[in-house]
Amino acid sequence: MVKIGDTAPAFTLKTTDKSDVSLADYNGQNVILAFYPGAFTGVCDKEMCAFQDNLSKLNHSSTAVLGISVDSPWANAEFARKYNLEFTLLSDIDREVVTKYDATFVGLGGIEGYVSANRVVIVIDKDGVVQYRWVAENPGVEPNYDEVVEFAASL
Repeated sequence: MVKIGDTAPAFTLKTTDKSDVSLADYNGQNVILAFYPGAFTGVCDKEMCAFQDNLSKLNHSSTAVLGISVDSPWANAEFARKYNLEFTLLSDIDREVVTKYDATFVGLGGIEGYVSANRVVIVIDKDGVVQYRWVAENPGVEPNYDEVVEFAASL
């Protein structure tokens, strides 16, 4: 499991336009990894919109937000379009990153064996070190957005 104080594991995932984005692309910036179970699922909609609402404050503190789910680039593109999300959504279709970051949830929506992302928020500092980790008890629980934003802005 990735813990506070660990170097954040490297990854490269597909964006909504199917281009590659790597965590290394954000070297020198703070990064919030916001793992979410699925686009267009009530709580996930609220979560991504909450990060969008705080984006100017995060940008001011040189903090990037990366939303990560196991959804396809096409689903994430429509999700971003519907909610006017201005940060990057990434598709972990092989579930490698949700596994590396211990951010998996099995059985979402009562579908036995279906592996999605759990709701997990990780803040990585400018040096690539994990400084904050929050894990939902279940996918219906939301993080304390003010706490996450204030923490990232304080780095």
